[in-house]
This record gives sequence, structure tokens and C-alpha cells, in this order.
Amino acid sequence: MSSLRTVRVVIVDDDPIVRNVVRQCIGAEPGFEVVAEYADGKAAVAAIREHHPDVLLLDMLMPDMNGIEVLRDVSGSASVHVLVLCSSLSTEQTVEILELGGRGAISKRDIGQLIPAINAVISGRYWVNGAEVSNVVQVLNELSREIGPQTQPRPYQLTLREMQIVRLITDGLTNRDIGLELSITEETVKRHLTNIFEKVGMSNRLELAMFAVNHNLVRKG
Repeated sequence: MSSLRTVRVVIVDDDPIVRNVVRQCIGAEPGFEVVAEYADGKAAVAAIREHHPDVLLLDMLMPDMNGIEVLRDVSGSASVHVLVLCSSLSTEQTVEILELGGRGAISKRDIGQLIPAINAVISGRYWVNGAEVSNVVQVLNELSREIGPQTQPRPYQLTLREMQIVRLITDGLTNRDIGLELSITEETVKRHLTNIFEKVGMSNRLELAMFAVNHNLVRKG
């Protein structure tokens, strides 16, 4: 890191072993400082207001509030660069992270990428699939082509996850069943539904299902 200013980092991960490894990795690098660490996602939003970090390292999977939910809440904080920590990451999740303002993701199996990734994002670039990238629009287009046409188009500014939930709603699944299908909590499903209702102007599940079918948001048959 060439700048004289210390890069302030907040770690949010429910695994103390991961937090310890990440803290040691950052602490061994001149010009970096871990200013706080938390074990749950709900603390991440407050942490940004309290500590004003340059970088937020955010676990993808946490029991109370996952990384995508946290990212949605903090995406308006332009001063913080969010990197998601994950054990595994699908292409769909990578797209959603970037769409919500995240700067990329790092596999916990490749923690040696941590410092290069942080350097990349605080320099205004992104970290995707283990490499630094500068043109996020091009990357999103490439990832979308990789996902395939079944997830497109995504009108009404619906994210990939929201489109998945719309499809499952039209299939008649309950919030609990949707949570099991997508490996997220029922509370997370409810939050996504609130966002979906606001975006499409509907107020309940039946209206949403009818709207989705009538406006070709889902494929039938």
C-alpha cells in the first residue's frame, strides 16, 4: 500500500477462527488497521456509522442477517468499500453482490488474496473471481451471459435473488419453503418480498403472482 494514510478495516464474520486469521493477515501488513470486528450482520450497519472504515470485510453466511442483506443496507454508504468473505460463491451471488454496490468477493480458502483485493478496491477497482478488474459493467455482462437466459430479463430493477423469489411465489411456495429452497431464513424472504412489492407496486403475494404471469416475469410450462 503506497498511501501514507492507514486503511481502516472492519471485519464481520460469525466464525472467530476466520476473524482471527483475517485480523492476523491484515495486522502483518504495514498501512492497514483492523478498527473493529463483529460476529453478526446486524452490527455491520452500526459499525460503519461508528468507525467510518475504508473497507468492510463481510461474511456471506451469518445466522441473523446474511451478507447480501447487510450489503443492501449499507450500499448507500459511498465511503466504505465492501468485500464479501465466502466459502463458496455462485455466479448469481457474485452478480448480486456487484449489483448491490459490493466491490467483490474473496474465498476463505484463498485468504492470501486479501491484501491484493483490499488494495484493488480502495484504488477504485473490483475483485472478481480472484482477480482485479476495472470495468465492472463488462464483468457483469460476462457473468450474466454465463448464468444464461433463464434468469433474464430482470425488469423493475429486480435483483437475481428477487427474481428467484418471484418465480417461487408463482409456483405456490410459502415463505418457509422459499427459505429452504434458497438456503436463507424466512425473515430474509420477508425482507426480499417487501422490496419486491415496493418495486412492482403490489401489496400481497396473490397480486404479485398474477402480475408476474401477466407481465412475463416468469416462464410458465
